[in-house]
Amino acid sequence: MRRETGWAFGLMALFTAVLAPAAGFVVARVGDRREVRGRFLIMAAVSSVPILFFLFFGVLFPECPDGYHC
Repeated sequence: MRRETGWAFGLMALFTAVLAPAAGFVVARVGDRREVRGRFLIMAAVSSVPILFFLFFGVLFPECPDGYHC
């Protein structure tokens, strides 16, 4: 149960880290607010760093004990 809950919270955290900057950028674009769009682009860049870190080291290249194939 704990592992399933952890995955659910992890996926929700990734989803909201992507959703917030994307939604803000769309609203700023519709409202034609240039300076606000720049802030949301910076927010998206900052949010992408932990997401890429998680995907790279957690999914693509996890550490495996000797003798095991991941």
